[in-house]
This record gives sequence, C-alpha cells and structure tokens, in this order.
Amino acid sequence: MTHKIIQPDGWLPAKGYANGVLTRDGVLHIGGQIGWTAEQRFESHDFVGQMRQALHNIRAIVEAAGGTVEDVTRLTWFVTDKREYLARQPEVGAAYREVFGRHFPAMSMVVVAGLIEDEALVEIEATAHLR
Repeated sequence: MTHKIIQPDGWLPAKGYANGVLTRDGVLHIGGQIGWTAEQRFESHDFVGQMRQALHNIRAIVEAAGGTVEDVTRLTWFVTDKREYLARQPEVGAAYREVFGRHFPAMSMVVVAGLIEDEALVEIEATAHLR
C-alpha cells in the first residue's frame, strides 16, 4: 500500500474525499478543513470561531496520524472575507496560538467568492511531514 487514509476516531465520515492521506514516506496531506465539528455541525457562525475549529480539526488529523502540530509544514487558507480577516488580526493571532502554539509553517491565503458549505467562512488545508 502506498498510502493510508487518516480519519480521527468519532468523526462522521467524509463524503467523496479523505480528511487525511499519509504516504509511505511520512507526508500527511490534509484536505481542506472548515469550521465544523466532528459531527459536521457549525457551532460558530463567526470567522474567528470557525478558524479556531478548522485548526483544531487539522490538529486532530495530524494527531490521529501519530504526529503533532510541529510536524505541519504548510497551511493554505481560503477565506471569504478579506476585510474581516484583516480587521480581526489580534483575535486571529490569539486563536491560532491557542491551537498551534508558536509554530508557524509556510502559509498562503487566498480570498474566494464562496466555499462549498454555505455556512463556511474559512477553509484551511495542510501538509505535515511526520517523523
């Protein structure tokens, strides 16, 4: 087998995609995570709340694969409202550090017109290299 599907315990199954794919050489590709819970429910309709949840989801996938957030090497953010992201930088930074600590991988941000889930305000995908 060249790869292993990573699905955290207790999460509803992803439909039509994998939350994580771990390759034989230890590269973990994490599909775009939005601000919903393991039960695929939005508990927050706020940008910062959804961002925090998306980062928690990434952390859960990395840990399910046997890694830590320090193994994350890349994040790509897709946001629907550039102005809100910029206006809330102090809250964004605090929420980020709450989940990822002071680990800052390579990052890109793309502003998009919308996401597949209508309630989603942010989607974040990641790559990790597990030791």
